[in-house]
Amino acid sequence: MYRTSLNRRTLLTAGAAGVGTVLVAGASRLVVPARAQGLAPTPSMRGGSNNYRPGAPIVERIGNGGFWMSGSVRRAGDGAPLEGIRIQIWAHTTEGYERDPESHGATLTRADGTFRLEMPQIVPAFGQAHGHLAYDDEAFKTVFLRPVMASPKQTSLSADFVLQPA
Repeated sequence: MYRTSLNRRTLLTAGAAGVGTVLVAGASRLVVPARAQGLAPTPSMRGGSNNYRPGAPIVERIGNGGFWMSGSVRRAGDGAPLEGIRIQIWAHTTEGYERDPESHGATLTRADGTFRLEMPQIVPAFGQAHGHLAYDDEAFKTVFLRPVMASPKQTSLSADFVLQPA
């Protein structure tokens, strides 16, 4: 049995074939462009809230650094960047475990909605190198993220939030 792999090339080929079909089959019909329905909110991830510490302090850096956690925060619907949003970050690192208070810290987003916090190198816990990020405040619905690294050798990880007003 032949199995088609879904990648950029097959999607572009299928898309081009579909456009040709629409133009030929639907030549007498008016084709209306798709319209954006708004930016959907980010759902919380399973396991993202493990070892969460409400009120973790805002810090310049967690531990001795060497690894960068970054991302952006936007509002659901219009996608506007959100400034001053508190994002908590924690992980199992070369300097401590996820449950250790010193492995937790928070940062605030800049005017463009981005954040960046230096922390020790993330190492595998339960077989996966992963970080934890959380938004938990009154203005928007709580979101916990648990992005997994492709390799424990990576020196950065990024996660983006799209927040739904509470």
